[in-house]
Amino acid sequence: MRQRVHIEGRQLEVSNLDKVLFPEVGFTKAQVIDYYVRIAPVLLPHVAGRPVTFTRWPEGVAGQAFFEKNSARHAPAWVRSVTVPSPGSSRGRETLDMVLLSAVPDLVWSANLAALEVHVPQWRIGEDGEAELPDLLVLDLDPGPGAGVPECARVGCRLRERLLADGLDPVVKTSGSKGLQVYAPITCTDKDHPSRYARALAQELTRETPEEVVWRMDKSLRPGKVLVDWSQNNPAKTTVAPYSLRARAGATVSTPISWSELDAVRDGADPATLRFDTAAVLDRVAGCGDLFDVDVRRRTPLPPV
Repeated sequence: MRQRVHIEGRQLEVSNLDKVLFPEVGFTKAQVIDYYVRIAPVLLPHVAGRPVTFTRWPEGVAGQAFFEKNSARHAPAWVRSVTVPSPGSSRGRETLDMVLLSAVPDLVWSANLAALEVHVPQWRIGEDGEAELPDLLVLDLDPGPGAGVPECARVGCRLRERLLADGLDPVVKTSGSKGLQVYAPITCTDKDHPSRYARALAQELTRETPEEVVWRMDKSLRPGKVLVDWSQNNPAKTTVAPYSLRARAGATVSTPISWSELDAVRDGADPATLRFDTAAVLDRVAGCGDLFDVDVRRRTPLPPV
């Protein structure tokens, strides 16, 4: 069943609102749309100017999914878009027309497509329509078999101290899946500078504690260890946005957390305290505001590498 809705001066059509997209918790498309509308005030600033890659799950998380980058071709005319070079371009696909989410109706449109996850790069599009240099550093902490959130918390706290020593001002969030992601607002000298720095940092932690940390992707190296994935700083790659839903059974969210919360898990608190659904995230934002406050934090030049 289709119906027209009006929101912030835009008219759009939504459909199948009662379709269950997260069967384990009975979470429907209507609830997905409602979450994105309510979380928009804190989500939109973090995706502003960043070309969006969606992961779409038309039949819900139990069905088939696909990544969609070239989504601006199908968007309403009022959704902002940008044409960017296609990474690893092939004939006939030298560029991509990508969406820039900038308003609540944009989120309603994408959520209605069952675009459950929102992924963005660590750079923005400038006023001239060209990609600017990266303004964020990200280190994605991914536990291998036999490791989990407590191990990621220990590595995350070590990263915080290392970044602070270099003059950076880091924040942390859950991935909404099984790991954590440490970010810092930066300036840099070239688009590959963050990757060089992040790789050197991951290698340094691996040398210090090779029994706990790995910097290479090889699956054979990962059991019992935490991968410090530095590669997400590649300008062609994206990372799940703060406050994005994740296509996981419990309708979890990639959630900004405080360093004290991470310290607590490192010191033995229940790791389940760092798992948040949409209701919990909305309550946290109402009570604490946006803990992923990178735009008001000190933006520091990356050290030379």
